[in-house]
Amino acid sequence: SEATTKIRLGPKLTKGLGAGSNPEVGEKAAQESEEQIKKALEGADMVFITAGMGGGTGTGAAPVVAKLAKDSGALTVGVVTRPFSFEGPRRARYAAEGLEKLKSNVDTLIIVANNRLLEMIDKKTPMMEAFKEADNVLRQGVQGISDLIVTPGYINLDFADIKTLMSNQGSALMGVGASTGENRATEATKKAISSPLLEVSIDGAQHVLMDITGGKDLSMFEAQEASDVIKQAAGTNVD
Repeated sequence: SEATTKIRLGPKLTKGLGAGSNPEVGEKAAQESEEQIKKALEGADMVFITAGMGGGTGTGAAPVVAKLAKDSGALTVGVVTRPFSFEGPRRARYAAEGLEKLKSNVDTLIIVANNRLLEMIDKKTPMMEAFKEADNVLRQGVQGISDLIVTPGYINLDFADIKTLMSNQGSALMGVGASTGENRATEATKKAISSPLLEVSIDGAQHVLMDITGGKDLSMFEAQEASDVIKQAAGTNVD
């Protein structure tokens, strides 16, 4: 990990051996290290909780860390993956139970179903590459939101805007699309809202955060086209 701050969870409990795919151990390990976690979270305005659900540490510890973050007053966003089906029914069950706990301790929860990644990658993709792609999708989810705040754009959103949109919102969806050519804005937006990552339609969505990135020739008309596609799919009352 390239993280500047690293916390070993539950060293007395696990003795550095991990949670052994047991969410109860992961939860107790995080509870053992609560004071260290609280100190690391001090002063944070926004906290992203990323984890692969279904194992021991992610499933058990993520809800504990999320609660500490939310109790500290930080806007708390979960961006997590649901396991591939080939990982077995036990991991699927653990993931479902962990997601329920996590949902009650975050402001917004984005769940990426790893199985849906299989629709986006080549059948010959090695297993480790598939897991890397799952991690990459988590990164895109976090970066897509953080970039809206920290990266200057033609239409800037500040943290207050993001907090208003994402506080106490429950479940959220994430889609990614890219395109080139004459109708690139429309095509990229359509790809994003029909992305295999979306488990349900965005029809009826109350809020949509849209991040448009392009070259210097990206026009205001193209941004409007993208916005129109979103409104047609989600409904005219969407913010």
